[in-house]
Amino acid sequence: MKCTKPLLLVILSITITACGPRKTVNPDWRGYKKDSLPSGWQWEDGVLTHTKGGGDIVTHNQYDDFILELDWKVAPGGNSGIFFRVSEDHDFVWLGGPEMQVLDNVAHSNGLDPKTSAGSNYALHAPIRDVTKPAGEWNHVKLVVDGAHVEHWLNGTKLLEYELWSDDWKKRVAGSKFKDMPLYGMAKKGHIALQDHGDVVSYRNIVITPLD
Repeated sequence: MKCTKPLLLVILSITITACGPRKTVNPDWRGYKKDSLPSGWQWEDGVLTHTKGGGDIVTHNQYDDFILELDWKVAPGGNSGIFFRVSEDHDFVWLGGPEMQVLDNVAHSNGLDPKTSAGSNYALHAPIRDVTKPAGEWNHVKLVVDGAHVEHWLNGTKLLEYELWSDDWKKRVAGSKFKDMPLYGMAKKGHIALQDHGDVVSYRNIVITPLD
């Protein structure tokens, strides 16, 4: 009986340690298939902005399961995207990694189709509604990627969720612009990417929480 309290303290200590906060990562970025950040992307006061040219950028590290949080804003009519599990075996980031759309829904034609509007799983899943703020204002993203399960959140609203690799996923891909890419979205690990779509777009407060 004299050992009960020390034993309880040890168990409690292990429990608290195991349930502690997960480690977060502020990722480093480089050009897709490049060693450094292209000149078209610039850091200033903690904000990463694409101005003109340079191409898509990716994280130095690869991730399998994670939560990505960041803020984005676009210029009027702007278009960009957040991709995940991207491989550099392709010519472009969009040839393998699924995309959470970044868009000015009001002034860009993609905003007319919910499946290509801001927050969508581009061309495959539409958000439940438009919760974007006007061009030039910040929008907050939470992208959850946990095994096959993915959730898109924008400005505190869960817009959609889906299961990668499932029969439903394969059916949607086969009926979309990606129909000739049967391996689209099938990777288990890869880079996170930000798209150069030719428009001015800014990102800040970029934090990745690996789900290990």
